[in-house]
Amino acid sequence: MTSADLDQLSPDELASLGRRVLIDATAMPAQLGGVGRYLEGILQGFEEIGFVPWVVAKPAHVRHFRRLAPSPRYLQAPSWLAARGGRFAWEQLGLPRLAKRIGADVIHSPHYTFPVKFGGRRVVTIHDATAITDPQTHSRMKASFFTWWLKRGYRSDVQLIAPSQATVDLVTERLGDPKSPVEVVHHGVNSSIFYPPSEAEVHEFRQSVGLADDEHWIAFLGTIEPRKQVPMLLEAHAKLRAENPATPTLLIGGQRGWDADAIRMLDEYPAGVKELGYLRLEQLRALLGGSDLVVYASLAEGFGLPVLEAMQCAAPVLTTRATALPEVGGEVAAYVDGKDADELADEIRRLLEHPEERAERAAAGPDRAARFTWTQAAHAHVMAYRTK
Repeated sequence: MTSADLDQLSPDELASLGRRVLIDATAMPAQLGGVGRYLEGILQGFEEIGFVPWVVAKPAHVRHFRRLAPSPRYLQAPSWLAARGGRFAWEQLGLPRLAKRIGADVIHSPHYTFPVKFGGRRVVTIHDATAITDPQTHSRMKASFFTWWLKRGYRSDVQLIAPSQATVDLVTERLGDPKSPVEVVHHGVNSSIFYPPSEAEVHEFRQSVGLADDEHWIAFLGTIEPRKQVPMLLEAHAKLRAENPATPTLLIGGQRGWDADAIRMLDEYPAGVKELGYLRLEQLRALLGGSDLVVYASLAEGFGLPVLEAMQCAAPVLTTRATALPEVGGEVAAYVDGKDADELADEIRRLLEHPEERAERAAAGPDRAARFTWTQAAHAHVMAYRTK
């Protein structure tokens, strides 16, 4: 079934399918990170194409998602889900019962895990392969947990969705061919939130984070976890600052994860670095688009949404050649191997010294980003819900 075929579906057919699909958004942490951004995008994509599924989520997330995409039928998860073991009990027992009660025969589990016993169709999103390819970037328990579910998904009668061909290739290399083919569905970028910021927005952002009116910055955006290699970025920036105190300030945007080394380094308040924490969506275009350079030196990515969002905001991007990142950045981003701080510092220095190259990469960013839309992703998800 092609996207053109899907466009020919009548509103009644889309509505009928929507009533059958239940999306389980209960695994999201309080502060929505990468998977939360995926859900935000896909729900807004559904809104655009007129597809109306059921969505079950925690109360705070129901309110948040409803503001972004009001059409889906939202249900609040039970309060006991927060108890120890509650999430697993909900997924394996409560979720299938809810699906039966509302007449849904498709469950979409957007974060690796899924109900083992369910008589209908199961669609599962796997976001990256790092649990099996780079287990050292996770806690031992988390790596084991997600590896188990990746194996279960590959061997079960479920429809898997992955955000990049690189993710499919890596998992297949380790686990062999899946029982059913994996659908590659690239993420999109929300052009109503991410676009080149105005001078007024950049000025307001500077003031909100305590920068001087003429202060320049290098931006990082992402959860502070080991595979993002924030310590390497901090080390590279410190080296550049030692050479030239006028090196732009490094702004670290994103919530703290489980990278103990990065947290220790940030707690020492390194010179020329500001940790901003979790930022509102509306602040991100100024963080990215107002920067001299966005640096995302990740070790492994299932997609690399911050790279796409930075390009949409007309920011020059420096990232790594790891996994899916070249699939997103194409010829527009600049790349390093991402193996050591000296290499990263050298490329940051080179780009800062060549403003004309940064301007060219920044100007090309929105056209590259336009290839990835949540509308296209929403179409592909609906196709996955229908495929037999």
